[in-house]
Amino acid sequence: MEMTIERLESYRRLMREITILRWELNEMNTTDAGLGSSVINDYRGGYAQPQAVVGFDSERYRRKRRLLDKKETEVEEIRKWVEAIEDTVTRKVFEYYYLEGLPWKEIAKRLGYRDNPDYPRIMIRDTYLKKVGMK
Repeated sequence: MEMTIERLESYRRLMREITILRWELNEMNTTDAGLGSSVINDYRGGYAQPQAVVGFDSERYRRKRRLLDKKETEVEEIRKWVEAIEDTVTRKVFEYYYLEGLPWKEIAKRLGYRDNPDYPRIMIRDTYLKKVGMK
């Protein structure tokens, strides 16, 4: 799948969602949160009598697990794309901004551009995005 700015910007949101999904799956496995109930008709008495059936909701668990796997795959693709950037400074700008969520002022400070906080955004990130055809 082609990398886009939207995919890069979705990284932190995906990481939050992954944390929540992992917690939900753990809760389903270790508490009553994984139980579901259904009603069936019991005909043993010659007529339909509703009966509640309680058990582990494996379909809901599988749906959440598939969603988690999909989000983890997306996160891994984004991370690999950023790690594949050859220029170290450019890679660090992308890591700091897209993966760690640092503001541009902090990124400029970490890279030694204290006097010009816009430099990493305009001269490094934007230039690279144009180079790879994303802007």
